[in-house]
Amino acid sequence: MAVRFGTDGIRGRAYEEISIDLAYRLGRAVGEVFSVPVFVGFDTRESSPPLARAVLAGVADVGALGYNLGVFTTPGVAVIAQRRGGVGVVVSASHNPYYDNGLKVLGIGGAKLDFATEAAVEAALNKATSASREDFDEVIVDPDAEHDYAEHLRRLVPSDLTGLHLVLDCANGAASHVAHELFEGTGARVTTLHDKPSGRNINFQCGSTHPDDLRHAVVELGADLGLAFDGDADRLIAVDAKGTLRNGDDLAVLFSLDAHARGELEGVVVTVMSNLGLHRALTPRGVTIIETDVGDRNILAALEERRWNFGAEQSGHLIFRHLSPTGDGLLTGLLVADMVARRGPLAEQCDAAWQRVPQDLINIATSDYDDVVVREMFDEECRAMNVTSDEVRLLIRPSGTEPLVRVMVEALDDSFVVSFSTRVRTRFLS
Repeated sequence: MAVRFGTDGIRGRAYEEISIDLAYRLGRAVGEVFSVPVFVGFDTRESSPPLARAVLAGVADVGALGYNLGVFTTPGVAVIAQRRGGVGVVVSASHNPYYDNGLKVLGIGGAKLDFATEAAVEAALNKATSASREDFDEVIVDPDAEHDYAEHLRRLVPSDLTGLHLVLDCANGAASHVAHELFEGTGARVTTLHDKPSGRNINFQCGSTHPDDLRHAVVELGADLGLAFDGDADRLIAVDAKGTLRNGDDLAVLFSLDAHARGELEGVVVTVMSNLGLHRALTPRGVTIIETDVGDRNILAALEERRWNFGAEQSGHLIFRHLSPTGDGLLTGLLVADMVARRGPLAEQCDAAWQRVPQDLINIATSDYDDVVVREMFDEECRAMNVTSDEVRLLIRPSGTEPLVRVMVEALDDSFVVSFSTRVRTRFLS
């Protein structure tokens, strides 16, 4: 069966869908399609090092030049590829459990692949010769790449954060190797959680998808700010000093208003998942908003088309196009901390800037989902509560990274959201 790229590369169960042979053939494909060096980084899953070795072997076997960056964040690979004139391959399943893995290709300059280039890599992958072996030699890790990446971020955000106490949740992922030193270099007091990867604890009850430990730590320690990364550190969720989660919508509103006040915002790109409250906060203030389908690559494409600089996903992918070729959780974290240092507590900023409209997201296993039932429930709730179409919103989409259907409901009346969500969960998740 031909391999197809999803919304964020290829992802699946390690050693099954994401096999050693697939990684090797991807290395060959990237080496053939591009005539520049290939920089390979990987996250902390136990399956990532052997898969990365296979990618590097494939690159070498077609006569291309490959560099091993070792454990590295996805945006870090993008930065190194951009600064050194190459392309990147990342072995990571981002926020998925340890037993999954994935393969991402970053184009020349470190950006996400456009659709034509992705199709070329996909075609080369499906034609590539299979590996004649399962074990591949180690490739020496580039000794300077991590330092170069960290120094690059500090040059972008040279803030003095002395006086702030930050708590970082590294998700036992790729940020574990770099986050503490990076943020401590700002002068801030830094406490780090979940920064001891074992190969099997990446994203396990920690990080941006499970931030409870971070919320408790921020409150108990009296910290000013909590920052949670995911497994490959391309997204960020913040926690204010009160222990309240602040997702990509919160941060999008704050960054948009901050840049707009300085006359530095052409407009902002968000996805259809963004909260209605974001639109109600930004549009009256004169901020132009463009919506795309879900996926940071769609945001990037819209930013490139309009030559705008800022876009954000609710999930925590924030893209500052003038600063980075892709979303970068560490960069976003530095910028959030800088904003707190300049403008005061995150909770006060968020509460003053906008009001979230009640919204709920329900993840249903693809095998269990029934579209007809969900839509009938929604229509019944609308009739029962006598609401109009401009007061409620239902968004249904298949996940691009997991075997799930994501059902989002949003309404001006919280009781509608609670009632509908309860019915859906009772029907599909009980």
